[in-house]
Amino acid sequence: MMNTWKQMALLALLVSCVSGFYLPGVAPRDYLYGESVELKVNKLDSVHTQLPYDFYSLPFCTPPKIEESSENLGEVLSGDRIENSMYKISVKVIESCKILCRKIYTKEDLKHFEEKIKEEYRINWIVDNLPAATRFYTQEFGAEGEIEYSTHYEKGFALGFMGSENIPGSVTGIAYVNNHVRLNLYYHEDSASFNGFRIVSFEVEPFSVKHEVDGNWKEHHTKLLTCTPLRKVAAGMVPQPVSGISSEKEEVIWTYDVQWVKSDVKWASRWDLYLKMTDSQIHWFSIINSTAIVLFLSAMLAMIMMRTLHRDFRRYNEIEDDEEAKREETGWKLVHGDVFRAPQYPTLLCVLVGTGYQLLGMALTTLIFAVLGFLSPANRGALMLALLLLFVFMGVFAGYGGTRLYRFFKLTDWIKFTFWTAVSFPGVCFSIFFVLNMFVWGEKSTGAVPFGTLVALLVLWFGISVPLVYLGSYFAFKRDPPQPVKPPSLIPRHIPEQAWYLSSLLSILIGGILPFGACFVEIFFIMSSVWLHQFYYMFGFLFIVFIILFITCAEITIVMCYFQLCHEDYHWWWRAFLTAGSSAIYLFLYSIMYFCTKMEIVKTVSTMLFFGYMFLISLGFFLMTGTIGFVSTFYFVETIYGSIKTD
Repeated sequence: MMNTWKQMALLALLVSCVSGFYLPGVAPRDYLYGESVELKVNKLDSVHTQLPYDFYSLPFCTPPKIEESSENLGEVLSGDRIENSMYKISVKVIESCKILCRKIYTKEDLKHFEEKIKEEYRINWIVDNLPAATRFYTQEFGAEGEIEYSTHYEKGFALGFMGSENIPGSVTGIAYVNNHVRLNLYYHEDSASFNGFRIVSFEVEPFSVKHEVDGNWKEHHTKLLTCTPLRKVAAGMVPQPVSGISSEKEEVIWTYDVQWVKSDVKWASRWDLYLKMTDSQIHWFSIINSTAIVLFLSAMLAMIMMRTLHRDFRRYNEIEDDEEAKREETGWKLVHGDVFRAPQYPTLLCVLVGTGYQLLGMALTTLIFAVLGFLSPANRGALMLALLLLFVFMGVFAGYGGTRLYRFFKLTDWIKFTFWTAVSFPGVCFSIFFVLNMFVWGEKSTGAVPFGTLVALLVLWFGISVPLVYLGSYFAFKRDPPQPVKPPSLIPRHIPEQAWYLSSLLSILIGGILPFGACFVEIFFIMSSVWLHQFYYMFGFLFIVFIILFITCAEITIVMCYFQLCHEDYHWWWRAFLTAGSSAIYLFLYSIMYFCTKMEIVKTVSTMLFFGYMFLISLGFFLMTGTIGFVSTFYFVETIYGSIKTD
């Protein structure tokens, strides 16, 4: 058992490390001394609103012509808007108190700043494909109880802050804007390997300072009393307010410093600083602990099932001469003439199973690409784009898998069935997405998907996904229909009265606890990545958790189905799907708890976004886990009934 654990831990470490590698062919940029480095601006975002905005939606210093960078579909859906800026940076050229511009703001302009500062919006910039990050420290206790400080990084930097007693020079309740930034660019050089310099880190230190001009304003040649090469901007200086101002207009001078720092970090490892997690030990031990519990429980269930089934096989395959013993026979063998009888609403079940095949194919393929490093955070929008395209192309599995089950139930109207398979789940997703998008449009957020992108999504749906579903369904229909190993009898068997603990609702709800328990720790990190704007890169762990989830869904559903059949209840079709699928209920309940304990949402639209998208995620999780449980149970039932002798 210990050796198995070591192998699993080693595998997790290896695949996690692989996800940090760069794609073959993605070459680093080598800069020469004095060469211009472009600073691009991205969206403003906040964990309190979940509504991103374009950088220039606020009246910052604006270049003569705003140029948008080309973006893939994933970036557009994520709300990214990458544009040029006025900041001038040259390699290894140190700048101090560089004036960007002077702006005269009206009260209306200042009000916009104040609103965003109160909502704790953060600014996102990009240099050499590296996002701007703010350094912070956490206090930890060492092995011997000594205090240690660890360095961590947070995406972006604060637009401003609200005054408090703890901030020198500020007034409680007044909003202050960070109008000065120190750009710390770390570079690596190795003359033996390459010529020039490679940027390996981009840090921003924001400051708020109410600048004072030395003499008259002379554009970029103006001298400032509050910032000189000998007196750099530092914390504790009089900050720049954007609220509580009595005058009609307020002057704000935007400035910046540029610092170049040599680093030993190599270009291939430059993302390691961004991906360092504050609670890595908790992540490791929680995953290992959950894996140990699930594997141990799964092994016990497997041993119990094998011993019990072998005993049943021996008993049922013995030639009984005692007629009295035959009459008193009980157990799952007695329902062999009804176990393959079609359930209620067979078409709906086939649609759900077919969609589950599609989602499983999408999830598994995405995880494989992610583990291989194709979906690293360095490739913005790649994960979103991969999920979307893979779902579209996996439509062929939805059509094929759903139609095979459809024909098993002796149903023939496969064209109508295929239509419902192709439009049901995507239709629900698109409808909810469209409604939420309308509300985001109303907030004038860049998170609102443009009309052209909506058309592109519809083209992907009806132009590619739907035909692929029909293609898969066509091939499945052309094959001979699968036949049950035990044909249903003409008269349905009476089901004995079941004990209360065998009721469908209770069995379904209990069965969903174990699959959710197998992955809830990883779900926490994924939700933190999505809703708290953190990087997620532990795809190796996620892949292992996915395998454990698959095994757990299969085993718990098989066990629950076996107990049900032993009590002569042959209505197992829907229960097999819902037993594993009920884990989605716990996922949605967990999202409610996460919302109440971790999120500090301040807008109704943001609350709608959270629960709307979590409902869609839970629905997809329901279809995936339900399909795993159903297919596993189907093959289990076929196997055990094909192994016994019947009259």
